[in-house]
Amino acid sequence: MRSGRVPGRKQARKLVALSLLTLLASCVNVIPRQAGPELPPAPTAVALGVRPGPSLADLSLTEKDATAALAAFRESCPRVMSRTDGSGLTRPDDWRQACTAAANWGAGSAVLFFVSYFEAVQVGDGKAHATGYYEPEIVGSSRRMPGFDVPVYGVPSDLVRARAGDAQPLASGKMPLGRYGGDGTFVPYYDRAAIEQGALMGRGREIAWAADPVEFFFLQVQGSGRLRAPDGSVMRIGYAGQNGLAYTGIGAVMRERGLIGDGPGQYPGSMQGIMQYIREHPAEGRALMDENKSYVFFKALVGDGPLGALNVPVRPRSSVAADPRYVPLGAPVWLDLDRGEADGLWIAQDTGGAIKGANRFDTFWGAGDQARTIAGGMSARGQALVLVPRGTLARLGVG
Repeated sequence: MRSGRVPGRKQARKLVALSLLTLLASCVNVIPRQAGPELPPAPTAVALGVRPGPSLADLSLTEKDATAALAAFRESCPRVMSRTDGSGLTRPDDWRQACTAAANWGAGSAVLFFVSYFEAVQVGDGKAHATGYYEPEIVGSSRRMPGFDVPVYGVPSDLVRARAGDAQPLASGKMPLGRYGGDGTFVPYYDRAAIEQGALMGRGREIAWAADPVEFFFLQVQGSGRLRAPDGSVMRIGYAGQNGLAYTGIGAVMRERGLIGDGPGQYPGSMQGIMQYIREHPAEGRALMDENKSYVFFKALVGDGPLGALNVPVRPRSSVAADPRYVPLGAPVWLDLDRGEADGLWIAQDTGGAIKGANRFDTFWGAGDQARTIAGGMSARGQALVLVPRGTLARLGVG
């Protein structure tokens, strides 16, 4: 951060208000990027059933779309060739030919690249549901100053997985996250309320400071974002970990209690409505946010984009989050939806706590007002195809 006049609280409040005007363009159906509770084992794509899709030459691939997807695919290749595919569709070596070609692909047709090296697979019935997410920007600073009092924490050193025998394994087989108390007993980690009441203060884990706790709450839901300081400098932060406690969507809680909806006396069922309620009812709003016991920890990011589950930058209009049990991370995905702006070729580079099941996707739109508007209103239905390296169907015995 450049040196300059330290802002007072009045200036900080003004910056918060300006940021909210753009943040409130988003709707409540934006899907949380943070990790949710671990789900029990479920069928993979292979177990669910796959069938050949149409020839890629018959899809309406455009050069613009394919060129952006090729760039995103190229960035994913080192990870694709070194990780285990949880969907059962591919093996690391299956990607070698396509990735070698991608690395050396010059100015030739990007559509031709995908047609030459991939074939389409329909997972299950192929019926797709796609939502959207974006990279929010809120007022914050890499150092504490008047009006910037909400800590942004890195992963605490005492957040660990239980040793075998110290706790019951999760349904996935992993040991749960938590901490060891002074007597050596493993206990759940501090929840949101405890952390916000100061459970982690004084440990030196603060990586930045936000100006508004409500804005920061919604940035946590997204799982990554930007902090813009009064001097105009920007710090990008990304998901680094989570406290191991279950995610609760407060919009659903408010709807169940009749606080939001279309009825008389109810607040609008949107992010605007949720935030309006929280600000007009501070005590109830604080209690409502605390019902989401999940708490996200961040790390500072260096680069030109937030990192997805493959640890490579996600790209606007090219990256999509998917359930890795049904889509190989790094694989191209073809979407044909009732929202034209989400049609086309995407690369599965991310996951999400609410992105579960076959043909469930979350499209990434970047940052800024337009991204917030599109992501906030995105809820599209249609068909999906997963693109896998040529020869995959034959190896799987799918005719």
